[in-house]
Amino acid sequence: MTVAAKAGEPWPNLVTMFLAQAEAKGHAPFLGARSAGGTWETISWAETARRVAQVAEALIELGIKPGDRVALISENRPEWCIADLGIMAAGAVSVPTYTTNTERDHLHILEDSHARAVIVSNAKLAKVLLPAVYQADACEIVIGIDALRISQSSGAHLYHWDDIVARQPGDLAAIGARMQRVRREDLACIIYTSGTGGAPRGVMQHHGAILCSTAGAYDILEGDFGIADERFLSFLPLSHAYEHTGGQYLPIMCGAEIFYSRGIDKLAADIEETRPTIMVVVPRLFEVLRQRIMKGIEKQGGAALWLLNQALRLGEKRVRRGRLPLTDKPLDLLLDRTIRKKVGQRLGGRLKAMVAGGAPLNPEVGLFFQSLGVTLLQGYGQTEAAPVVSCNRPSAKIKMHTVGPPLKGIEVRIAEDGEILVRGELVMHGYWNNEAETARVLRDGWLHTGDIGHFDEDGHIVITDRKKDLIVLDKGDNVAPQRVEGMLTLQPEIAQAMVAGDKRPYLVGLVVPDMEWAAEWAEAQGKPADMDALLAMPEFHREIMNAVDRVNRTLSVTERVRRVVLADSPFTVENEQLTPSMKIRRHVIRKVYGDRLNALYR
Repeated sequence: MTVAAKAGEPWPNLVTMFLAQAEAKGHAPFLGARSAGGTWETISWAETARRVAQVAEALIELGIKPGDRVALISENRPEWCIADLGIMAAGAVSVPTYTTNTERDHLHILEDSHARAVIVSNAKLAKVLLPAVYQADACEIVIGIDALRISQSSGAHLYHWDDIVARQPGDLAAIGARMQRVRREDLACIIYTSGTGGAPRGVMQHHGAILCSTAGAYDILEGDFGIADERFLSFLPLSHAYEHTGGQYLPIMCGAEIFYSRGIDKLAADIEETRPTIMVVVPRLFEVLRQRIMKGIEKQGGAALWLLNQALRLGEKRVRRGRLPLTDKPLDLLLDRTIRKKVGQRLGGRLKAMVAGGAPLNPEVGLFFQSLGVTLLQGYGQTEAAPVVSCNRPSAKIKMHTVGPPLKGIEVRIAEDGEILVRGELVMHGYWNNEAETARVLRDGWLHTGDIGHFDEDGHIVITDRKKDLIVLDKGDNVAPQRVEGMLTLQPEIAQAMVAGDKRPYLVGLVVPDMEWAAEWAEAQGKPADMDALLAMPEFHREIMNAVDRVNRTLSVTERVRRVVLADSPFTVENEQLTPSMKIRRHVIRKVYGDRLNALYR
């Protein structure tokens, strides 16, 4: 097997990078997960490489050919990484898919990608997936990592991972030789992301795109911290481009260990037990941790509360002045040895940095953690850029209201209308089977991000607005509001709707009841057919919410509308809440109903 010289060099493809790192690391631990017995167990680099080769050989034996698409649906676990690399090592294209997808979502992705095979982790996920598989034209093969316990197959061949993988030799030399023909410009994966039109679009990420983005992040870690015995804790969905690059391929480039968290509810314990050095996170995590820390300290009161207040005061002063005056040094040293040390221990005691992306970070939350000694680096990007474009650097002045300067080797400029444009190897080759959308966002070699911003005096990017209507929830999930709104207005009770939730944990909605339905309901209930009176009735509101819940049952978890408020009057051209082409004017409606929508989160 041919081995490239060093991490960070221009590897020809992702699999070659992994194989070279595996050969260099040998029997050192690589992938870690908590066993059923409650202990953390690891798989070595060498064993992982062997299993990757076995998966590739199994897929080839089943008839998968170079360029074929293979979908991957699984929670974060060692087999996710092994399957992803194994698909690529077979010459196929990986299609990561969210575990929260509905049957309709799966069917769209399977049909759009024309996937010939799908790897699914367990019977629970297969229950939602298989009806889509049986409707899809091209999907012939389903591989269950765990036993699927399906009594009958209809239209696709079902296989158990252990049965087809274990019998393969795992010939690393053969896989290495095959990968020598795969170049950086070749397609590695298709990651589906929601578009403003509703149907998820397949972003074509080539090997070079992910390698370019990863190398930029590697440059920051190496330059500011040094790379030595790193351990990443993976908890964001690996089907998300941010975790796929930052939580999988960045650790591989670093020669780091990857441990897989059991989920958000166990994350605090997993951090303490695994003691990571780097974590790829979303801002919502910091908000949750901040609330827990605040509650714990407030409950203690006394000296603990005084120390927290002093840490926040000095943190604000450090940001404002750039450094602390000598008179504050003794107090700063006391804080290092008390409250900051305790917070650091809660985060495992070895944490170098948490890198936040996927959604905007509240500067106040960032300041809170910086004040407590946690290095928090906010970045910016999107799936179409594989996905990291910029990031703050600890060696420079970290500005919480910015997303830092562009990564090494990436060009960013601001268009005349303020839109952020990106150019470089990390930019996708386009959307799969969608030339119109590709032509819209890729022009003259520049990716038009749809975000509005500017550079500050230090060359940091400041995001100020969003050209596109796409909602980004606080955990980084993208939701196309038009799709949800369209489904709501199909209900007889609802004439118009607008959903909101940017930077929030879930969607809420503003609903205009259908006038005719409202009149019929009022008559059946013996109520006056007066809309103002109806809007004040709790039972009328419950009927509308029943309609919303009917829609929610067909939506994925991130698309569901948890609470709604009823509009005072319909959206019209006359009140400027509709355009002449009958599209809702979100900014106008938010001015009228913003406070009431915000109150739904209390």
